[in-house]
Amino acid sequence: MMIFVILYFALLLVLSCGAAYYNQRSAFLLLFSLTLVSLVVAIIGGIPGLRFIAIAAGMLLAAGMMSYAFREFLTALASDEMAKELRTAPLTAAFGMFVIFIVAVMGIFAPAIAPYGEAEIVSQAFAPPDNNMLLGADQLGRDMFSRIIYGARNTVALALCGTVLAFILGAMAGLLAATKGGYFDGFMGRMADVIMSIPSLIFALLMLSIFGGSLASPQTSSWLLFGFAVVVGLLFLAAAAYSLVSWLIGAAIVAGVAFAFALAGTTIFNASEIILILVVAIIYSPRVFRLTRAVAGNVVVMDYIEAAKLRGEKNWYLIRREILPNSTAPLVAEFGLEFCFVFLLIAGLSFLGLGIQPPTADWGSMVRENATLISFGEITPLIPAAAIALLTVAVNFVVDWMLHRSSGLKE
Repeated sequence: MMIFVILYFALLLVLSCGAAYYNQRSAFLLLFSLTLVSLVVAIIGGIPGLRFIAIAAGMLLAAGMMSYAFREFLTALASDEMAKELRTAPLTAAFGMFVIFIVAVMGIFAPAIAPYGEAEIVSQAFAPPDNNMLLGADQLGRDMFSRIIYGARNTVALALCGTVLAFILGAMAGLLAATKGGYFDGFMGRMADVIMSIPSLIFALLMLSIFGGSLASPQTSSWLLFGFAVVVGLLFLAAAAYSLVSWLIGAAIVAGVAFAFALAGTTIFNASEIILILVVAIIYSPRVFRLTRAVAGNVVVMDYIEAAKLRGEKNWYLIRREILPNSTAPLVAEFGLEFCFVFLLIAGLSFLGLGIQPPTADWGSMVRENATLISFGEITPLIPAAAIALLTVAVNFVVDWMLHRSSGLKE
């Protein structure tokens, strides 16, 4: 123990003096602050506290080195213009991209990575970790490591689908409201205000109580998907159609696309998952609408928009060629934020038993199912909770960098 303490403080002092000698002010302040903190922790908490500080510092160092290496890897693969942007990315953004990459690999290749199926019972309840089960078993004897990998696919996939649908509905409504104005703008704004006035969790619980019970059938979910696709299609049609003939042709196309969308949705997801996706899409689409309406409203009043209107350009041209290209940066950043909100809401609903239903693996429900282990000093329930927190923080790191780039601020 004494050798560990001597080597630990000797290493910190050598690194601090080296940073000071080479005029690395930031590194010196960080290293010497860590030395002082470690000294205080060693006096108060003894060797266990100092060991905890050493492990935490080692993990942060490893994360920083991995982030730097991953950023250099992306820079080497990217084009010249993109590589220039990536070189300016902070290590926090590189860390976020690395975590997102790992979660994406886990979700896409879950059957190949996981040693067991997500619902396969392989041991006794709450069996400890061994050579076959890295994290032990859950309350039914299923492999926790396999369920965490499958949970990355299920939880993130539902959150991503819900975010995409919310973004398409809210962004299209906001762009159309900015270009049309008048009664349509006022009506859409009041609808968004009504939905946003209800707390997200309460609204989700209400909608899931209505549609998540006996109504959660394939027929109901397919009709809900069809109705959602028709609403989105009518928004696109209102922006693109300019005559009766185009309205009739567009209505036929919308009906066909909506039918195909409903068929594909019911094939990929079950009824409860479809209802969950649509609920979160409706809850968060008003937020996207408000931002899109504000950003597009600032673009609509520009002189080049007035010039395009004088040339006789229609709303679809204005949205597609003028407004949307000049609104991309804040909308992309908003997509990341919305994903975090949707992801946390789905995890929270699953923790309450109203989200993704068993035996499907889900990080939120895994925390609830294994919560009794905390009273026995086991950290197993904290692993899926840490996965939720880690992915949320990672996405926020990337979003912060994108917001910084879109704002035009310099380092």
